[in-house]
Amino acid sequence: MSQANATTQEKSGFNWTVLVIPAALVVSELVFYFVFGNEKHFTSATKEVPIPGDTMGIIFKGGFIVPILMTFLLTVFTFSIERFLTINKARGTGSLESFLQKVKSLLHKGDINGAIAECNKQKGSVANVVVEGLHQYQEMDKNTEFTLEQKVASIQQEIEESTSLELPSLEENLPILATLASVSTLVALLGTVLGMIRAFSAMATTGNPDPAKLSAGISEALINTAIGIGTSALSIIMYNVFTNMIDKLTYGIDEIGYSISQTFASTRK
Repeated sequence: MSQANATTQEKSGFNWTVLVIPAALVVSELVFYFVFGNEKHFTSATKEVPIPGDTMGIIFKGGFIVPILMTFLLTVFTFSIERFLTINKARGTGSLESFLQKVKSLLHKGDINGAIAECNKQKGSVANVVVEGLHQYQEMDKNTEFTLEQKVASIQQEIEESTSLELPSLEENLPILATLASVSTLVALLGTVLGMIRAFSAMATTGNPDPAKLSAGISEALINTAIGIGTSALSIIMYNVFTNMIDKLTYGIDEIGYSISQTFASTRK
């Protein structure tokens, strides 16, 4: 893949990323106020007391921090789906393990054109790196100026450069998931603290503490904690899943790259 193509992909990914969080915020605000804040979830039109056992009403009473946490949750869902599709596409159209074995077998037979044809069938990031290495393999095979060591080094360098162009597209948006894993918990804690302050302040003004009202206020405050911890847990899980998937792709690239350079070295001695 050329530098121009890689740059184009990065720009399109960046523009798309910028739109996700504001869109998630708008959706969250609409859902929070018009769905969770619907009058049917409360005992009166003032929306002071949610109907007992009505989850949506209780969530609405969690306060203005809830839509922010919902934005984080929607963002995690969106980027998780996007990364899953992107990384699966990077694996190619068939089994990655079978593809690597086929390319190795063709390399040992000296059928470079056949290996390139397999890359064209497989597609994906791994195939892109392999086909660049194979093209360099053919170029070095025709080269009469370099020594064997220089030719092998040139093939390895081409594979490394191709890998460096492919990996950023695979790791894109993962830092956002990692950031949300921490930020979600902190924002949830802020919402909980603010809710507790409101609950105890209300009790202090009456001069006659009501255990039932105090319990309801604490329950509403803890809604923030529940949403924040859930979002953080999902972010951590998805981040680790995608990191593991990328590591497997990277290992596959390293494995086949080593095979290409070693096959060239062993057959040219």
